[in-house]
Formats: sequence, structure tokens, C-alpha cells
Amino acid sequence: MKKAKQLFCILTALFLLISSAPAVHAATQENEDEDKILAPYFVVQGSSSCIERFPLRATSVNAAINGMIAEIFVTQTYTNEGEEPISARYVFPASSGVSVHGMTMEIGNQLVTAQIKEKEEAKQEFEQAKRQGKSASLLEQQRPNVFTMDVANIMPGDVAKIELHYTQMITPKDGVYEFIFPTVVGPRYAEPGEDKETESGSSWIRSPYLPKGETPLGSYDITVNLDAGVPVTELSCKSHEINVSKNGDSKARITLADQEDYAGNRDFTLKYRLTGESLQTGLVLTAGTAAGEGSSSKTASAGQSGPPEENFFMVTVQPPERYVPEDIPPREYIFVLDVSGSMNGYPLDTAKALIRNLVSGLKESDRFNLVLFSGSSEQMADTSLPATRDNIRKAIDLVDSQDGYGGTSLSPALETAVAIPSDEGFARSIVIITDGYISGEQNVFEIVNQNMDSASFFSFGIGCSVNDYLIKGIANAGLGESFLVTDEADAASTAQSFCTYVKTPLLTEIQVDFGDFEAYDTEPSVPSTLFSRKPIVLFGKWKGEPRGTIRITGKTGNQDYEQEIQVTPAAVTTQSDAIRYLWARTKLERLMDYGFSKDDPSVKEEVTEIGLAYSLMTPYTSFVAVVDTVRNPEGRSRDVDQPNPLPLHVSNLAVGGGYAAYSEPESLIVIILAAGALLPGLLRKRKQMRQNGGENAV
Repeated sequence: MKKAKQLFCILTALFLLISSAPAVHAATQENEDEDKILAPYFVVQGSSSCIERFPLRATSVNAAINGMIAEIFVTQTYTNEGEEPISARYVFPASSGVSVHGMTMEIGNQLVTAQIKEKEEAKQEFEQAKRQGKSASLLEQQRPNVFTMDVANIMPGDVAKIELHYTQMITPKDGVYEFIFPTVVGPRYAEPGEDKETESGSSWIRSPYLPKGETPLGSYDITVNLDAGVPVTELSCKSHEINVSKNGDSKARITLADQEDYAGNRDFTLKYRLTGESLQTGLVLTAGTAAGEGSSSKTASAGQSGPPEENFFMVTVQPPERYVPEDIPPREYIFVLDVSGSMNGYPLDTAKALIRNLVSGLKESDRFNLVLFSGSSEQMADTSLPATRDNIRKAIDLVDSQDGYGGTSLSPALETAVAIPSDEGFARSIVIITDGYISGEQNVFEIVNQNMDSASFFSFGIGCSVNDYLIKGIANAGLGESFLVTDEADAASTAQSFCTYVKTPLLTEIQVDFGDFEAYDTEPSVPSTLFSRKPIVLFGKWKGEPRGTIRITGKTGNQDYEQEIQVTPAAVTTQSDAIRYLWARTKLERLMDYGFSKDDPSVKEEVTEIGLAYSLMTPYTSFVAVVDTVRNPEGRSRDVDQPNPLPLHVSNLAVGGGYAAYSEPESLIVIILAAGALLPGLLRKRKQMRQNGGENAV
């Protein structure tokens, strides 16, 4: 009995110790390194917290949209309210397709324009300035849609303002334009070995998060000035309440209506349609500007010559109406559904509604299967099943039984999906449904690349702040389409859109003939196959005289497709630098995004050259700004990682609240469940020993 009691006490103590792991582990971490606060541990703000004394006080977003091009300025204001110098890091997002080509830093009355430099050189310059006691800022790209901002030697009482300059393309789909501005980076699940330390000593993946429902004290303002050139209709924003002030039919100013509602915990999503000539073929030519001139000249590195003067073009071609054949071949659908902790609650409920709509819309001649994943994977059947009522009901019941917990191991689940035996008589589509909160995007893209000859890949981003780099990348790498579902109300219409895309022919065999128009360096070099009704957009350079005819041909179903564009001097403008940046961004995507050439040294060299020549953020180029004055002679400052709010509707399970797991406390749950399973046995043994003791006494 004594041994049983000891075991009982030990097990109870273990249970209590595990239950209090967040506080214990956080305290241990603080003792190990007082200047570092690393996720997945929640930050509890208090009077002794250096984070409270150095908040990101305000973020101001100003976007100007002209036609399909958006120019965006983001101003971040930090204040040091403490009594010691501060050096801090802040993780923030952007759309994966943006071109970041400018940065300035203002401290007091000193304004410094950042220079674009090779990543290592910029890092060294920043660290040297930090040691010397100079105020400095460093902007680095961690993913195409995730950046980190480091600031050094912000003195007590300082107000530091960092302004970033983006350019972005807004391509309509089925006539609907959608401008999305991400406001927060969702927590990322890292497989073992993925979460590597950076040279600064911490990984952005472990950036801290505030508890669910808690938001920073600072403000977050968004203003959009829309100038479409043609009448705007159906302007709406589901993510935020907005005020719309129109100036005629084609211009509108959009601002946030409720200043008390913190805007920085979900993506700002603005949708609108254009009437009249909104979807017609068009050509824009820019002339007379060299790389490094114009609005980006201030950000070019000193002594950097750049390429000679260049002319750029953008051609937009509207594809034909979708052609529907009489006979559609049977299809096989494999749905890969995220049921991890970050999907707990609202996101998973939305995903369930989407799955119900997707599988219920299948024909009996179709086949389907389900792969559910969190830290591990669960497969509905060894082979895909006919889409009968009974099988559809089984699938819905399986999905409805999920609660959402554990890690987000997408790569193994995708490997499981592609390994399911296929039937040559069926066209296979693999559909990934997730919020995308993982760090190993390249692993996923590689799996897609290796299997794109046997399947098309589609992706559904679920939630208010999805990882669009992953969601768009899956579709781009797999010649499919991506979809965004923000709530259950979207599920039915989005499922119907998906069915329309996959069950009708595509625009294929696209060819572009420039004729007498002297075009070169065209991006993309070969236009992609089209699933959806959206414009074909080409960028490139040109020389000589603006003349000739551009011909675009292709196939839709069994019909020929052709459009012609006349090149005339009237299309030339010298007022816009945006096309240069969009051309460079499109080329960068082809060179290295979505896992095509990540280990090729020549690609790294070319990407670096493009970044330096066109003043662009890349994985190998960064912006650095340094105030020449030594403001902190001792060179000592407190290092802080700024906490992000959790995205709206994302639960604390997404980061684990301090557990020593990678991102979500699956192993802890297993331990607790095991403890719960052992406890009754120990109690029974204790009772049995008492009984035996009583019998022996008799």
C-alpha cells in the first residue's frame, strides 16, 4: 500500500507539473536569457515587461489602386517608453506577390532612406551600427509573405517611424477584383529540424503571440484610394466595417468605420466589380526610366550603377467564356483536410461546411477519398471510393467527428494522398484545405512538383489570416487554382466555383507572337494553363519603336482562340514605375518561388542581381538604414521580440500557450491522457491491496 501511495503521489505531482508547464518553462527560459522572449510562449505584459515599454504604437496603411496596380505605403510607429535603450524585432506579413522596393526610417528630426544590399552585408552593417550605439533598422524577408523588422538603439523617449513601399498586382477572377492586405502572421508549426536559429539568435517561427482575444494597445488604420477609370460596383468588405466616400462613379475612398475595433488581427479584404470596359484587352508601355531611378532611386545602394535605361510593357488579355463539353470524364477527388489545433473552433467548422458541400456535389461516377491530418494522418479508405450516398455520409460523419488539436504535419499527409492507388480512367484532383500555419512550405511545393504529372492540385485557405504563400503556391506549382473561404457562408458558393473550374476545359496551348514589336525578357516566358476566367497578364521589356501587332492564340475545348493587340505610340507613358517592379517580381517568382530551383547557386546569384538592380526585397537582399550619429555610446540595449496578436478566430491551441512542443501541445495531451489512463489502475491496485491486507489480518 505504501508503494501504491507513493506512485499515486508521484503521478499526481507529474500531472500538476505538466499542467503548470507554461509558467515553469517560461520562467526557466527567462532565467536562461533575460533579453530573449521566444514563442511559442505567451507574453504576459506587466509592469516589469520591457515589451510593454516598447510597443508598436501605430500602423498606418495607405493604398492607391489604379486599374490592376496597387501602390501601398505602410508606416509603423514605435515608442520607447522605458528608461533604457531598446533593440527590438517585429514580425509582419505582406501578400506573397508584392514587390517591396523602398524603406525610410525617421527618428526625431532625422530621416534616413534605406539602401538595398546583399543580405549578409546588410546584416553586418546593422549589427555594427548596433554595437557602435547608432540607431538603425533592418528589413529582411523570411518568406515571400513574411518579413522581419529589426530596430536598434531606440533611446528612452524616442519615437521611431518606419515607412515601407510596396507595389502589387490585383488580377480579377470571374470579373471580381480582390485587394487583400494581410495584417498579422499566423503561428507556424515546424517539423523537427525546420525551426533553425538565425544569426541573431532567434527564429521568426518562434515569434511570441498574445493570448486569444488580447490585442495590442496601438492603433491600426487602413485607407484605400480606388481609381478604376471605369464605374465601380458591388464594393464590399466582409473582414472589416468600412466607410466609402465616392467621387464620381469610378473613384472611391475607403476607410475603417470602427476605430475601436482593432483591425490588425485579420486580413483586410476588399472586393469590387468594374463595369463597361473593365475586362478588355489592354497594353501599357513605359519608357525612359533606368533601374534605380524614379521613386526607387533613394533606396539604391551607393555606387551601384544598375542596368542601362530600359523600357517595360504590360499586356492584359481577357480569355474567352468557358467552353463546356458534352462529355466530362469521370474524376477522382482526394481531399486533404487540416484538423490541427490552429483549426480548432471557427476555422474547422468552416472547413467542415466546405467538405460537406464539396462531397455532396459529386456525381456517382466520381470517386473520392479523405486524408485528415494534424500531427499524424488518418485516411478514410485504402483506395478511393465511389461517390455514393452511403460513402458520402460516411465521409461527412468522419469529418464532423473532428475537434481540432495537435500539430500541422501537412507534408506527410500529402505524401499519403499522392500514394493512394490511382485509376487510369479517372482524372485526379488533390484538394488541400488548411489555414496554412506551417513553416515547411518548400517541402510541400516539392511534393506537388514531383506529382503534377499525375494530378492537379487545388488549395482552399480557411480563415481570416491564411498563409497565402502556401495556399497560392500549391495551386501555382500544381497547375490548379486557389480559393479563400473566410466563413461558413462562403462555403457553398466557393465549393460551386471549384466544381465549375475542375469540370470544364481550360485555355491551353497558349502562344504569344510579338511580330514587329521588339519585345524581350517576357515574364512569364510561357503563359500558364488557365483554370479560371481571369486575364492573361504578361510583362516584359521592349526597344526600338512601339509598332506592330501582338497575337495571342490557344485552345479552349476543341475550339481555337485568338486575340490581337495593336501596338501604337499612344500606349507609351513615363509616369509609372510600377510595371518595372511587377516585371521583376514576376521573374523572381519564376526563378525561385514554389520550390523549383531552391538549391541552384546560379539562381541565388541571379535573384541577388535582380534585387540589387531593381531595389527589391528578396531572400538574398535586405534594406538597411543607419543614423550616422552615435546616440547610445555604451552600445548596450535590451533585446525584445515584439508579440503579435493571434489571428481572429484562431485558438490558443495554435501556439500551445508555452508548451515545449514545436507549436501545438499534442505530446502534452498524450501525456495527460496516459496519466488519466494509469490513475484508475493504481486506484484499483490500492483497493485490492487493502482487501488483501484485510484478508491476511483475518
